[in-house]
Amino acid sequence: MSSSPRRRYAVAAVGALALIAATAAAPPAYSQQQTDRSRATHDDSAQRTYDKLTSGKAGKNKVRLDLLAINDFHGNLEKVSPTSSSGRINNTPAGGVEFLARHLKNLRKQAAANGASTLTVAAGDLIGASPLLSAAFHDEPTIEAMNKIGLQVASVGNHEFDEGYKELLRMQRGGCIPDGNGANNQDSCPDHRFDGARFRYLAANVKYADGRPHSGRTIFPGYKIEKVKGIKVGFIGMTLQDTPSIVTRSGVEGLKFTNEIFTANRLVPKLQAKGVQAIVVLLHQGVVPSDSTNYDGCSGVSGPALDIAQRLDPAIDAVITGHTHQAYNCTVLDPRGHPRLMTSASSFGRVITDVHLLLNRKTRDVIRPAAYAVNKIVTNNEDGPDPDPNPDNDVKPVKALTNLIALYKELVAPIANAVVGHIDPIATGSQQVPRTADADGGDSPLGNLIADAQKVDDSVTPAGEDTPVIAFMNPGGIRADLLENAAGEITYEAAFTVQPFNNYDVSMDLTGQQILDLLNQQWNGSNEATSNKILQVSGITYQWDRSDAALLNANALVPGSVMVDADGNPATPMVPIAAGDTYRIVCNSFLSDGGDNFGVFATGTNKYIGGLDIDALTDYLGANDPYTVTPTDRITSVP
Repeated sequence: MSSSPRRRYAVAAVGALALIAATAAAPPAYSQQQTDRSRATHDDSAQRTYDKLTSGKAGKNKVRLDLLAINDFHGNLEKVSPTSSSGRINNTPAGGVEFLARHLKNLRKQAAANGASTLTVAAGDLIGASPLLSAAFHDEPTIEAMNKIGLQVASVGNHEFDEGYKELLRMQRGGCIPDGNGANNQDSCPDHRFDGARFRYLAANVKYADGRPHSGRTIFPGYKIEKVKGIKVGFIGMTLQDTPSIVTRSGVEGLKFTNEIFTANRLVPKLQAKGVQAIVVLLHQGVVPSDSTNYDGCSGVSGPALDIAQRLDPAIDAVITGHTHQAYNCTVLDPRGHPRLMTSASSFGRVITDVHLLLNRKTRDVIRPAAYAVNKIVTNNEDGPDPDPNPDNDVKPVKALTNLIALYKELVAPIANAVVGHIDPIATGSQQVPRTADADGGDSPLGNLIADAQKVDDSVTPAGEDTPVIAFMNPGGIRADLLENAAGEITYEAAFTVQPFNNYDVSMDLTGQQILDLLNQQWNGSNEATSNKILQVSGITYQWDRSDAALLNANALVPGSVMVDADGNPATPMVPIAAGDTYRIVCNSFLSDGGDNFGVFATGTNKYIGGLDIDALTDYLGANDPYTVTPTDRITSVP
């Protein structure tokens, strides 16, 4: 049996005034009509128009600009095994910053051969929720990698605020944290000084809160102007307005986040006054397609970014998005009915969106009917032909990035390689614990494991106090499948990749009625308007009604179905929840603050903050070695 010492591995990881007034209000609910306004770009008409306008004499007064866009990199420096969904696009192995750099180099060469200039841009979440290789060094390795791949402009995303805005400012400006040469396995500047980002972060809708120093000012510039063969191109960068609901409270303390549409539209006349007609929005907000395998298409997309892209000022020429970790390539209609690109490049450096823009030298604007994009897989097969439908046979890793990875792998090795457990191969039949939710109820094998680990975390129980009988885990905090290595071992690095936020476990008292209200928040309130977030649980079971009629009502729980482990003893039968009784529960500090729109957690009483959630997980794996995957029968649904 393998185990790890307690608390050892702590790692920190606008147009007209009427349009401005209209967009100042909250965006309306999404409708089928809005969804139908989006269409796939691959009817080839835009590309044919582009080719026609650049051939012969027609191309004289045109400037070609290719935007190479990524999003949601999340510190994924190394390529991931394609056995995990994080290491492939469909069935094509993809990702790894060494290969991302190579594909970018090749795309720049191709652009130059076609007479096009290039700019490399990103739509947020470059850092945060990162694997150990980056998180152990406060994501300094990722910023250095982005410098090396030639990134020029990036919007902030919600995860850029995981360690607070002051740390994000350091990411831009550089400098080292006096964190004690690896104290708590955190080590800023372990081998050399950190000089910060050479690219420019943008944060048009992130301002210092009222009453704070610099109140009303943005923490970073709202836009950046680049010159392309004498033509000014403006980039507006924003994160989603709802960032405070999905980031730990301490990460956004002292900040306010404004409406994305109003913010961008208000900046349009300012850019135009500076001679900018070509305008692109880098937006960390996204949509979800009905067919996620159609990575270079636009299959029935729905979500907040669709509404935003349709309502942005008509002067904005393209919207490069992120956040949902999906790949899509859409054209939407702006308020004047003109076509506008809306794209996203999946996540973890697995896709590059190659946006082809044609600029008119006379109007200095984008010729919108000729704007088209292609999502290209970042293949990482060094030993055979490139399987990308858009072939690029040279996928050799870029040495500068290989060396960067090797440096930090050596530095982090003593922590990363510690064995914390194994998966029972006979009982499980697999070398992984998947995070994929059960299609019936919504719980997952890995969600069960994490919730079970939190429920028995002794750090949340002071001497003489009651232990938690119920645990809750937010699914968005589970970032990857739990994988064994080739030797059949679960390392600390693998466990950290699953839970990279360094949240603390927090115990508290909730009444039975509060728990019922909490469960209903999974598909009501703000979660109804975005996407249902099914909490992973331990010590409680229930059924919910997935019919439209039930979900539109205030209560989708099946009456009488909620059962609890009232005495904390799994050997005794569960009993129906009692609205008037009080139960000791445990969750992570993100949920404890009301994160993911679960406000009930913030009203809990007698809160006690324990140790890190990653420690609870590794301790549990050590105490239950080898670990046997549990069935997903805690949450079920009808009909």
